[in-house]
This record gives sequence, structure tokens and C-alpha cells, in this order.
Amino acid sequence: MNRIGSAPQGMLFLNDTIVHVENAFIEEVAANTERTGYVLISFGVSDENNMINMNEIRLNVGDSTIIMDENGMSLNLFDLKKGMRIDADFSSAMTRSIPPQSNAYRIVVLQGEPFFNITTDRVVSVDVNNGFLLTGNPYDINDQFIFTISNETVILDQNNNIIPLEAIQPGQLVRVEHAIFQTLSIPPQSPAYRVQVL
Repeated sequence: MNRIGSAPQGMLFLNDTIVHVENAFIEEVAANTERTGYVLISFGVSDENNMINMNEIRLNVGDSTIIMDENGMSLNLFDLKKGMRIDADFSSAMTRSIPPQSNAYRIVVLQGEPFFNITTDRVVSVDVNNGFLLTGNPYDINDQFIFTISNETVILDQNNNIIPLEAIQPGQLVRVEHAIFQTLSIPPQSPAYRVQVL
């Protein structure tokens, strides 16, 4: 498959009409029938500063959409579940809605790898304005990690109550479920899906 064109890292333009994304997460599935409905996906896109931003796209599924697993076995919309990891090909013609919508050409369900990584470490600092949670050794930048916090990130206290990011204090121990990818920056960055204060 020839991948041409330029796009933010995380998205590839296969040609003028088809966009390809890898390692996207299914956020929501709405099935009218086994062949029609939509899938809301999220995926990380790196900008020119190596910051990872989470993007969402609603993929409209129709009779011509190919849905399969990595082995080529045919699937249908009822087989797709929230939390699954997929590769997707869809139309470059997207609506200007939030989230944008596009017609899905192909959805490939990925298997064999975890949906997320888990890191347990001490909080170094919290940047509420920019949505950053820095963990690790406060005296060694090479032993630190930045988690990017979005509106979708679930933050919980020790009693599993939802709390805001500003409630987390330096020195607290946290367990972070985050993306399996990270930037090459120092310290590396990765989107956080769930933060639990321990």
C-alpha cells in the first residue's frame, strides 16, 4: 500500500480521498443494524512541538464498509466494542462538526497488544492550565514522565470519587492508565485515560 501525502503524525493520507489512522481507540459504537451505524474513535496526533493531542472522528458505517480482524475474518458492527483498538481508512471529506464525521471504508480490529500501559509513580508537579501531570524523580529529568490530561481523562481519589486535576498534590502516589505510545521528548509525554490517587 502506497502511503503518500503529508499529515500530522498519527494520520496518513493514502491518496487525495482516503485517510488512514493506526492504533485508534473505539470510544462509542452505535449500530442501527449489523451493517449500518457509526463508530466514534480517538487517536493521538503529534504536532510540530512533539505534543500529542487526542483527536476524535465519527466514522459512519454503511453497507460498503469493510470490517474485519487482523487475520482478515469478516466482522460486523455488533462485534465492535468500546475500548477496542483499530486501524481505519476513511474519506478525507469530513464534516466541520464536532467531532468531524467521515464515511468509513475499512476498519481493522487489532489484537494481541494491551489497550493501555499502566504507570505507578509519585507526582512531581501538576500544571492545571496546560493539563499536564508530571511524575517520577523530581531531581532527574531523565526519570520523569508527563501525562497529558484531557476532558476525557477520568481522575479518581483513593475512594474512587471523581476529582479535578487541581486536587492532585506533589508527592502523592498515582496509578496512571495511559496510551501505549509516547513522544520522543525528554521527559516523554503520553495521553492519560485514567488517573487514580493511591
